[in-house]
Amino acid sequence: MDIFSTHVLNRVVEHLDRPSSFLLDMFFGDIQTEDSEEIHFDIDQSKPRLAPFVSPLVEGRVVSEEGFDTRSFKPAYVKDKRRFNPNAPLKRQIGETIGGNLSPMNRREVALNRALTNQLDNLTRREEVMAAEALCSGKVTVTGDNFPTQIVDFKRATELTQLLTGAMRWGEKGVNPLDDIEEWAGLVQLKSGAAARTVVMEPMAWKLFKNTPNLHKLLDNRRGSRSNLNLDPLVFGQGNEKARFVGAIGELDVWVYNDVYVDDHGKDRRLLPDYTVILASQSMVEGARCYGVIQDEKANYRAERYFSKSWLQDDPAVRWLLLQSAPLIVPYRPNATFCATVR
Repeated sequence: MDIFSTHVLNRVVEHLDRPSSFLLDMFFGDIQTEDSEEIHFDIDQSKPRLAPFVSPLVEGRVVSEEGFDTRSFKPAYVKDKRRFNPNAPLKRQIGETIGGNLSPMNRREVALNRALTNQLDNLTRREEVMAAEALCSGKVTVTGDNFPTQIVDFKRATELTQLLTGAMRWGEKGVNPLDDIEEWAGLVQLKSGAAARTVVMEPMAWKLFKNTPNLHKLLDNRRGSRSNLNLDPLVFGQGNEKARFVGAIGELDVWVYNDVYVDDHGKDRRLLPDYTVILASQSMVEGARCYGVIQDEKANYRAERYFSKSWLQDDPAVRWLLLQSAPLIVPYRPNATFCATVR
């Protein structure tokens, strides 16, 4: 049986493996570039003090100034180098008529475009994983071949990372997840001054949460009930079908996020570990996607999200593709985030 009897592929069906940028779009909307190897930022150390009372007949009390802490991180360097298949121009491309209707040079352009798009997708996925780590633990771990493991610690308060154990776990008798979330929101506000109104759950955590007694009476899940929460791909980027808005409880917006990736060792990983619940202030995290200088003369040593280049090796005839970036995902106010493992 000839499954291609029409000799034409009328539609290309691809697996939806485009990288999600849900966490990046939700919490790390700012872009920061710095023309150096390091990323710098200041942490305000001021505390919520009161203006002093004194008699109008005495001198004013001297109030000491409070300082700030300047921190710097040297982001790891990303280099995605690929050998472009020299046979690609001679083989039918995905979506092309059976038997071929493109010239070899046309096929070459199509194949190059797909390879470059895949490189950029992989960079986005790397940034999304860093965003997840920063939100879950207040830290980002960077490791690679011939690169010593480094942990970028954003110094989030230890109370803002919790592991529920024993009778405190969700699903146990007498445990009300809504009470936990209210308590955690108060803790975030105490530590950062920010009102945390966005809740992101991994599917297994959501399964426990949705069994909360009387939740259906509180959860407003009408589509479009909050216009800024619709996953419009023009706003949130492609691939964000992996996150869904499941409803609002008062001022809390609840999302379920389910994404996976293949790590550097070829193992499948969940972007959010099992039973993860993140609570954060979407605006007050002040999250940024930071990029250091591209260490390449052809890039003029500029700081930008990425620099891509290609060159031809004459003998044997091979084309190389290289994408370079120096990214670091930074929550400037890490205490505006909270994470718990609830089971």
